[in-house]
Amino acid sequence: MGFYIQGPSLCKAQFIKSEYDGDFIDQPESFDDVPDDKALICVVSNGAFEAAGYCFSDREFIAFTRPSDPRPKQWMLLDKKLAEKLTGYQS
Repeated sequence: MGFYIQGPSLCKAQFIKSEYDGDFIDQPESFDDVPDDKALICVVSNGAFEAAGYCFSDREFIAFTRPSDPRPKQWMLLDKKLAEKLTGYQS
């Protein structure tokens, strides 16, 4: 995991919604459920701060959904080109 959207330390999901028109969704069953033109973003609460990670592959999806990770998570869809620009990810 290593591609993140920058923003405020807390309320990052709401920031992504208001600033970048992100949509809240339930956790997908698999990475295959993500539309081709959308980016899956997982906002993970680390207590003092939140991290908005770009879940860009099946491997990343597995890492973000480990049952042993009890941290609260919010899931979002964002325009894929915008997410890649914001995170610096190059496909």
